[in-house]
Amino acid sequence: MRQIKAVPITAENFRPYGSFASMLNPEGNCFPGDATFYPDQVELNVQGGKPVTFSPLTVKKPERMIVSQAEYHNFTGEGVFVIDDDAVIHVAPPSNRVIVPEKTEAFIVPRGTLVKLNTGVWHLAALPVHNDLLHVMIILPERVYANDCVVCDYPEDRQVEIVL
Repeated sequence: MRQIKAVPITAENFRPYGSFASMLNPEGNCFPGDATFYPDQVELNVQGGKPVTFSPLTVKKPERMIVSQAEYHNFTGEGVFVIDDDAVIHVAPPSNRVIVPEKTEAFIVPRGTLVKLNTGVWHLAALPVHNDLLHVMIILPERVYANDCVVCDYPEDRQVEIVL
C-alpha cells in the first residue's frame, strides 16, 4: 500500500482543488463594529439556482487513515467546514469516472477552516487529527448526495494510507 504524508494546507498547494479561509481568524475586507462582518470569504458555485444546504457530519478517528474509496460531484463544488479539531482531507484531481488513487494528496486543515472543493475533485470525509470525534459541516446544493454523487471503491492494491 502506498503511503502519502499529509501536509499543512496552503493557498498555493491547494489551488488545484479549491480554496479555503479561516472562519475563526478571518482576514481581508471587513465591516468593523460591535459585530465585525467579513463578507464573501469563500465562494461555492452551484448549478441551477438550487437551495444550498448545511449538513452536519461527525467522523470517528480511525485506527489508520486508509483511503479505500472516494467520491466526486459532476455539477457542483462542495463546502467542508472543519469545526472542532484539525482535520486531514484527501483529494485527487477530476478524472471523469476513472479512479486516480495514485494522484491522491492529503492536507492538514486547521479547525475553524472552511474549505471549498472544486467540481469534480475526488474526496471523502475529513478525518480528525487529535480528537476521537470530528464535527464537520458539509455545504452542498439540496440532495446532491442522492443525484450527483459518484462513489468508487479503490481495489485493495491501490488504496492509500495517509500518515501525519
